[in-house]
Amino acid sequence: MKKNKNDREAVLKDALNEQTLEKLKMLKQSAVETEEQNKKEAIAKKEEDRKLREKNKSFEDLLNESSLDWKNYKK
Repeated sequence: MKKNKNDREAVLKDALNEQTLEKLKMLKQSAVETEEQNKKEAIAKKEEDRKLREKNKSFEDLLNESSLDWKNYKK
């Protein structure tokens, strides 16, 4: 006789005592929070690196990367 997924989950949940179950839930929550924090730090680092690169660019580099076209403003 095959056991479906719900039967296995119920058995595992019943086999664990409340303290162990709470510890696992807390570990899961902690892992999720850590992952979110790491993502935020990575985004902040990328932004800081981008600002540093732009700060060190010469005027010519900034002008070449600009989307403005002087011909549009020439009369």
